[in-house]
Amino acid sequence: MKINLTSNELNQVKILLGREPNIVELGMIDVMWSEHCSYKSSKLELKKIPTKGRRVIVGPGFDSGIVDLGDGDVVAFKIESHNHPSAIDPYNGAATGIGGIIRDILCTNCRPIALLDSLRFGKLEKGHNRWLFQNVIRGIADYGNCCGIPTVAGEIEFDPSFERNCLVNVACSGIGKKENIVLGKMENPGDILVLLGGSTGRDGIHGVTFASKTIDERSEEDRPSVQVGDPFMKKIVIEATLEALSTRYVRGLKDLGGGGLTCALSEMSDKGGVGAEINIDKIHIREADMAPFELMISESQERMLFVIKPEGLNKILKIFDKWEIKYSIIGKVTNTKKVVVKKDKQIIASLPPKILTEVPPIRRKSRKPNYLKKFPKKFELKQKPKNLSQAIYELLMMPTIASKQYIYQQYDHEVGIRTVIRPGEADAAVLRILGKNKAIAMKTDCNSFHTYLDPYYGHAGAVAESIRNIVVTGAEPIAIADCCNFGNPENPEVFWQFKRSIDGLSYMLNGLDIPCIGGNVSFYNEDERTSTAVKPTIVIAALGLIDDLNHITTLGLKESNQAIIIIGKTYNEIGGSQFSIRFNGIGGKVANAKHDREKASMNAVLSSIRKGYITASHDCSKGGLAIALAKMAINGGFGAIVDIKKIPKTSMNPYELLFSESHGRFIVSSRIEDVGKILKICKDNNASVSLIGKTNDEGTIKFSIGKETIANCEIKKMRKCWKNGIQKYIN
Repeated sequence: MKINLTSNELNQVKILLGREPNIVELGMIDVMWSEHCSYKSSKLELKKIPTKGRRVIVGPGFDSGIVDLGDGDVVAFKIESHNHPSAIDPYNGAATGIGGIIRDILCTNCRPIALLDSLRFGKLEKGHNRWLFQNVIRGIADYGNCCGIPTVAGEIEFDPSFERNCLVNVACSGIGKKENIVLGKMENPGDILVLLGGSTGRDGIHGVTFASKTIDERSEEDRPSVQVGDPFMKKIVIEATLEALSTRYVRGLKDLGGGGLTCALSEMSDKGGVGAEINIDKIHIREADMAPFELMISESQERMLFVIKPEGLNKILKIFDKWEIKYSIIGKVTNTKKVVVKKDKQIIASLPPKILTEVPPIRRKSRKPNYLKKFPKKFELKQKPKNLSQAIYELLMMPTIASKQYIYQQYDHEVGIRTVIRPGEADAAVLRILGKNKAIAMKTDCNSFHTYLDPYYGHAGAVAESIRNIVVTGAEPIAIADCCNFGNPENPEVFWQFKRSIDGLSYMLNGLDIPCIGGNVSFYNEDERTSTAVKPTIVIAALGLIDDLNHITTLGLKESNQAIIIIGKTYNEIGGSQFSIRFNGIGGKVANAKHDREKASMNAVLSSIRKGYITASHDCSKGGLAIALAKMAINGGFGAIVDIKKIPKTSMNPYELLFSESHGRFIVSSRIEDVGKILKICKDNNASVSLIGKTNDEGTIKFSIGKETIANCEIKKMRKCWKNGIQKYIN
């Protein structure tokens, strides 16, 4: 058995246990002390993040966070990574990432209703990157489509730092009732433990330890660590689980993901202050002659651990039989405060849960990275575009900006009859709460180019951008979940990035009074051969509530002769922008996200939408003002003329004004008679605002300075550039 514990950690284990662990116990401790399960490098920093709020019912620490939607309704919300498996086996890695996040939601007694994906790859010019890209998309599509859960939103970036370590982050939401919430814990000695679902095999063994080391030439040998999913089994597991939960005989429930049975038993017993005893001879298996430690750490998919009241056992087993799904009665809850594992009536492991769950934290060293010294602080245009019109066309073709239709056309995004806004129609997905005049909005976001140059403001901006994308649909932002993706935390420069990122994230959440209800940390996303780490990337999954379906707003311009209004001020912040990357390389001043500016603009936009004054709205982010308005025109089919002299701004050149990625900005359209009302709302909220143009049916977007036209782009040509940005790389 391969052990990844350090010699110092082995000594700590012996001291805590008061003896030498046996081979089964050592295997259990090894997986639970892995970075992926224990958060030993990150847990001290994560305490900075605000997690409480008036709607929060369940925060971090359980399988999923849960927030209150009112009227007895709740939504469970979670985001996770599956980076390392996807880098080795992109199809199964991505598919099982989807499978795992669905189970996290299911554990709370909420029905999973929507999936989101946040993806990052190397440049599509290289064949290996295209292979990863296409198979990750296929894995997500096949799994979500087969189990009947729509994939409704996401985001994607392309950069060389993600070449060996693609990032595959997936989020899921589920709807339930407040009175029916079930949590992953054991509290009552005598309750019965039942393992439901797929048979246990050797796939996924050491999956969490594989995820806790860097990628190198030997990583192909870790392919057996990648789990293999079965979406058709998952659909049956979902329905059988929800029916069993409806009996109210289920007192606790947890999925078997990272760490397998060891993780489920130790975390559930520790949270309830009890013990658990199981007999591994009872586990239904797929492969003969599995060693006891393999059974305890296998991460085979589609498995759930139920804690059942004894008097309800027969009723629940009849439900499982009806669904023709395998199960095993493997043990019971005890009052021993120990996880006891038996085989052939002999005890082969006996551990206090806290040894497995309360892993000593590591205080990592941090140091500001040397790479930051080499970037120029002032932006200088090195490779000039032919003209500003050509710059807009070229930016629309950049894969990070271009249409993601190739991706979402593979997803069944409307199954389940809840989807109100389809992918591409707005900045966030919107799903109705059946039987109610309300909906939830969801979106994932992060700008890894900003975070690389400035982890603090980059991640403050990631929070702000994800929430702006919720607001423009007409939703009140109510919570976020986060997914942290970094290189090797043992490298002081990487850990500095992580610390600054958490500080920036916390700053914005505190300023906006938005809680984080859960998340995930993925370290060691680094190529050992070249020492290339991924750009620091904390993906923010934002959740919002729309309390009236009439408030739902999309981004496409709706008709001719409407006003174009910009809310928020533009600054000379072009560093890390898509314009800079295309024509200058990375460098320059990064957009500084300030919570007071964000709050002012968000409140003004949300108030104007809810009063019915806004006809179309779009967050101004990647590509700046020019690309935001181009997308609104492409989506709606109407053109516009905009005078950039009227934009609230600091002093800057036309290309800086058009392509700066300053935060806190929205582009909205309205009827002419409502312009004054929007301006007043902005003034009342201390938000910068200006009427900058009008829509038309001339088929072009025209930018001017007074009477001088500086750019004139055809909608038809913009649409072609935008749609071919990714498609041109696909065979």
